[in-house]
Amino acid sequence: MHTTDADRALIEPRITALVAQHTGVPEDVPGDDAVPRVCRNTMDGVVAQGVASSEGGKRLRALLALSAYDAFGGVSARRGAMVDLACAIEVFQTAALVHDDIIDESDLRRGRPSAHKALEDFAGNVAVGRGLGLMLGDLLATACVSIANDAAGRLPNSPALVDAFLNMQREVEIGQVLDLAVEQAPLDEPDALVEASLGVFRWKTASYTTIAPLELALLAVGAPAARARELALAVGRPLGLAFQLEDDLIDVTGSSRTSGKPVGGDIREGKRTVLLADAIAGADGGERDELIAMFEAERRDAHDVRRAIDLFTSTGAVARSRARIAELWDETRLAIAKTTLNTAQRASLTAMCARFVPDVAGR
Repeated sequence: MHTTDADRALIEPRITALVAQHTGVPEDVPGDDAVPRVCRNTMDGVVAQGVASSEGGKRLRALLALSAYDAFGGVSARRGAMVDLACAIEVFQTAALVHDDIIDESDLRRGRPSAHKALEDFAGNVAVGRGLGLMLGDLLATACVSIANDAAGRLPNSPALVDAFLNMQREVEIGQVLDLAVEQAPLDEPDALVEASLGVFRWKTASYTTIAPLELALLAVGAPAARARELALAVGRPLGLAFQLEDDLIDVTGSSRTSGKPVGGDIREGKRTVLLADAIAGADGGERDELIAMFEAERRDAHDVRRAIDLFTSTGAVARSRARIAELWDETRLAIAKTTLNTAQRASLTAMCARFVPDVAGR
């Protein structure tokens, strides 16, 4: 089997090449006189930002797709097509993050200016830059479908692969709508908030982070569509929920395994999370009112961040999140154990899945 480190080295340049290829400026875009030249220069700048935005990240989604392809007996001669399909997932993530940063008004992504912010600087105009950011997200979303379609044509189950890829996009879009709706949810019903937040995790995160990579890999090795979907959900749904829960937990614990994510970012944004809901549910009357008032306020400062983190710990919310993650990780491991994979294949796939929840799986 291929090692994940070797695949990581393969994936990064391939994504860059595919993004450049599928978002390149067409030959017939005007570029002679002053106004057309501005148009071409702007388009060149957007494309360049698309390539820059695609760089970096852990590439867990692509690595999971390739690990599953290998574990379930993917043919080596077709692995190049599977690499491109895995890269298409990562390009889709880039498109989603570009739009996400505009929605969340985030100026930074992985320690660098977010795409729309870089395009604002490029254009010298905030409104134009944000508009270009929207269009960059659209260009990348279209490009990833083109990449996936090309790759699917070289693999078994080609129509089903394209359908699954498009369904992944649809589910994330639904998840984004749900995510925005949850931000309007009342804080005095923590159980309902937990249920709604977990629903967002399933649709917005798990759909493309863990479910789709597994489903696409299974289809690419020739599995029937219904079986591929069933198995991908069994393994990927709990894993995707655990992944997002751990990501939210990192926001308050500052795990050493995170790649520079600032502690307290979700608190400053006032995000409605499972962690917050568990804290409200576990708090006494005074602390409960304090948390609700803090997160209903227009903004939160450094003192609020420290206080919220203290309350998340003292109310048992941090411990509850760790328990939830452990339960979901056990569910994923059991689903893998129930497959027809041999011992080595199960071990390989389990090890790859463990990368999504290192703070729990590494214990």
